[in-house]
Amino acid sequence: MTSQIDEFFASADTWPDEMNALRKLVLSAGLTEDWKWRQPCYTHNNKNVVMIAPFAKYCALAFFQGVLLADGDQLLVSPGEDSQSVRQLRFTSVAEVDEHKASIAQYLTEAMGHAEAGTKVDFAAKENLELPDELVDRFDDVDGLEEAFAALTPGRQRGFVLHISGAKQSKTRAARVDKHVDRILAGKGIHDCICGESGRMPRCDGTHAR
Repeated sequence: MTSQIDEFFASADTWPDEMNALRKLVLSAGLTEDWKWRQPCYTHNNKNVVMIAPFAKYCALAFFQGVLLADGDQLLVSPGEDSQSVRQLRFTSVAEVDEHKASIAQYLTEAMGHAEAGTKVDFAAKENLELPDELVDRFDDVDGLEEAFAALTPGRQRGFVLHISGAKQSKTRAARVDKHVDRILAGKGIHDCICGESGRMPRCDGTHAR
């Protein structure tokens, strides 16, 4: 595991210096380094706390329960408008990491405290989804579909609802439902890999298409 993590940082094509600077700060805070989803993941009290990840325009320190953090310095960024839990600290230089060392340490300490306390994010908004009519109609037509959808995690349910509801026309919404019936029945989310070839399991990274 350690060799995989070391190789990840040593062979990084983007933001290697910035990610190594973040790694030192995270480890000095007392988190445990692990290898999950083919990326370095840092845990405390056996709970996922933060990940270090490279992106095209920045590298990020992504807090799994970032929404719980006080964010007094207003540095946390949501990775997307539908993200209810994860929040990122984004960096584009080592100097920027050094500038915010104190804040990073504060965020890490607070996140570790939530891990120790077992604090949970309130996902009420995910649990009270308004299902599109086209999906509800298919529940009556396809045996087991309603039960399979109910068995999905709240995040997977929300992903399907947002995708289906995003279409303006009912015909398109119905087509989107039909396209994903098999995926729902298989217990897969809209972004989950179904071919087994992804390098970022369980997420699909498009490997099968290359």
